[in-house]
Amino acid sequence: MSEEFARLTIGDTTYKLPIIEASTGERAVDIRNLLKETGLITLDSGYMNTGACTSSITYLDGKEGILNYRGYRIEDLAENCSFTEVAYLILHGDLPTFEALKSFRQDMRRFALLHEDMIHFFDSYPPNASPMSILSTTVNALHNYYPEMNESEDPYGGYTVTAARLLAKTRTIAAFSYKKSIGHPLVYPSPRMNYCENFLNMMFDRPNLPYKIIPEAVSALNKLLILHADHEQNCSTSTVRLVGSSGANLYASISSGVSALWGPLHGGANQAVIEMLENIYADNKDFEKYISKAKDKNDPYRLTGFGHRVYKTFDPRAKIIKNACDDIFEILDINDPLLDIAKELEERVSNDQYFIERNLYPNVDFYSGIIYRAIGIPTNMFPVMFALGRLPGWIAQWTEMKEDRTRIGRPRQLYIGHPQREFIAIKDRG
Repeated sequence: MSEEFARLTIGDTTYKLPIIEASTGERAVDIRNLLKETGLITLDSGYMNTGACTSSITYLDGKEGILNYRGYRIEDLAENCSFTEVAYLILHGDLPTFEALKSFRQDMRRFALLHEDMIHFFDSYPPNASPMSILSTTVNALHNYYPEMNESEDPYGGYTVTAARLLAKTRTIAAFSYKKSIGHPLVYPSPRMNYCENFLNMMFDRPNLPYKIIPEAVSALNKLLILHADHEQNCSTSTVRLVGSSGANLYASISSGVSALWGPLHGGANQAVIEMLENIYADNKDFEKYISKAKDKNDPYRLTGFGHRVYKTFDPRAKIIKNACDDIFEILDINDPLLDIAKELEERVSNDQYFIERNLYPNVDFYSGIIYRAIGIPTNMFPVMFALGRLPGWIAQWTEMKEDRTRIGRPRQLYIGHPQREFIAIKDRG
């Protein structure tokens, strides 16, 4: 707590509001007693200027393009770690030792299977069911099969195992939801494969056409999951915390995060990028037409994948993904016209003063969808992939919220409807 105060003057009265300093230099005006002392609330649509919690998980500096997990640069983690290592870091606060990582991996392999009764869930969905719908519903149902989450001590080994179980089972649910959507038989997880290998094998292995593990595809998927592992108090993470603040169990809270992520403005953004590139390709690559539409203030059209609500410079995740995208296309010798369109669009936008002045740089969604296409993942699975990556962050945020004994979330509002009116009954009610 800083010794400085902000002063708020209302009429003839001045109120002193404490200033809180973060470990990274960011500062906040503490208004937790504002209503009690002044009778007033603040109005902040979208919560863009409101800190709902303190957290030690992720640091983000949108002006400088910095993203750190538990103090480590995202660039270092993406280059040197597996997703499992980063998940452990986010969950526990420190990178794992060799023995801790080995144990964590063994737990995920041990708990990767679903209760066999849950397999019948997938038979109840229509063939065209959204994989995100299946994921949200089935994750919520996990509580019925693993109720020990509500106990003070998990009989299977505590927090680490609970997190490993949820990471492993959610991956299995995600792959099963895809298999269900295309009418293929389910492929069970293998204890001999690592996290990303296992997922790709469950997705693409077939009875008469075994899937061949491609190391470059595994590496690309690993990076994508790491880059999505946490991102401060975004829409879905805030939803997990808000639902959890009511005392809801972890599975219900994570399920709510999946539902929040489902929206096209959040987890569906990279799917929208692919659709945009496809439209440009189908329109004879008329880049100027779409760029002009995006610059026209009277046209609601926007170029998807450029700019970010938080970053005011280049998204650090986008740099990593762009390099990964170039590498996998070169190694796999894939010829995708959408990649060429994406590169040219990025070059045009990057050299256009209109976009430069508005800090509209490519974000993480711009290239991620193209990589997913390259490794065979269909567009309706893109939000599911986002959820798989974000899962460690959701679990860690939920746990932090519980440990901080966060009060139940209850935002205020300004009522702008009718004032109290006189009720006049209908004389003839028929």
